[in-house]
Amino acid sequence: MRRTRILKVVPTLMCGGTENQFMTLGRMLDRKRFDLGFACLRRWGPFVEELGQLGIPLREYQIATFRSVHALAQQARLAQQIVRSRVDIVHAYNFYGNVFAIPPARLVAPVVIASIRDRSPYLTRMQKRVQRYTCQFADRILVNADAVKDWLIANEGYDGSKIVVIRNGVDMTRFGGAPAGARIRSELGIAADARLVVVVSRLARLKGIEHFLQAAAALKPRYPDVRFLVVGETSPPAPAYLEELKAQARALGVERVVIFTGLRSDVPDLLGAADVSVMPSLNEALSNVLLESMAAGAPVVATRVGGTPEALIDGETGLLVPPGDTGAIVASVSQLLDDPALARRLGIAARRVISEQFSVERMVTATQDLYAELLAQKQPRRSMAA
Repeated sequence: MRRTRILKVVPTLMCGGTENQFMTLGRMLDRKRFDLGFACLRRWGPFVEELGQLGIPLREYQIATFRSVHALAQQARLAQQIVRSRVDIVHAYNFYGNVFAIPPARLVAPVVIASIRDRSPYLTRMQKRVQRYTCQFADRILVNADAVKDWLIANEGYDGSKIVVIRNGVDMTRFGGAPAGARIRSELGIAADARLVVVVSRLARLKGIEHFLQAAAALKPRYPDVRFLVVGETSPPAPAYLEELKAQARALGVERVVIFTGLRSDVPDLLGAADVSVMPSLNEALSNVLLESMAAGAPVVATRVGGTPEALIDGETGLLVPPGDTGAIVASVSQLLDDPALARRLGIAARRVISEQFSVERMVTATQDLYAELLAQKQPRRSMAA
């Protein structure tokens, strides 16, 4: 029997939480069972090159707006690709991927899956309505946290029977390697005995970086040996935001203790070297950085948003604080810096939870099982189409 053909439709291939998850899934799908291809709305981001190296085909369907004849023509192109390639399952991601791919896919593909991976605070009311209407035509809506499912049902009017929760997974083989703290401190030009308080994030306004900088200003007098790292880059639509953050650091008087590292490829090593990992986000579904921090055994201070409490239990696997509460961040980071034994205990417990409940193997298996289950339900239709 031929392999099941899957087409993933994504907006871009930038480095972000959703992108890391669909790339992880793409790398680990059972190639004896599944034949994978990608379609994107913009051929943009570092994962474009990786797809080429993996031999996974990628096609671009560039559109500027959905309200155009050109967009309809691109959707027709997508439908033709699905038919020519005999695609069995179309799996779309996020607002732009869902709205673009689901209508044409529903006409020609046996199985259509939507993915919604957060509570979409950046979407307008009209965009949310359009996505809800579009997702009615999907066989399932895949989300990564119970918090997202509950929000879609209670606030957006989605059919709960269509929603499936498969939580993000972490590749544990990337964590727990040889200590790299000395190398990282040397590369960043800081003292070998400096303690590191780290935030790893895409630099966007809802990530709460401003509160992290304010916390650094409050902590600086008490902990002169601590350096605060901001690891990540801005999204291309808002490159000036990084300069805003740097200006805020200067205004707060912390420009010498806050280091903006940019995007780094050694995040597992960096998290393993962190004395505290902070997730100050104002909105999340289930943060990859949270799970990766826990996998690295880093003591975590995270805001109580979205699906974060589904992974991190306050006082057992980390410390939870209210979103936007700089004072609570300061108090929790101080608690961990002052009590290394507590920090170590929380880090060990967090790593154990990720290994047992949030492994990438668990995520991949659950997704493959969903693909197989949905396709089996559509076998009569598939045979007729053939």
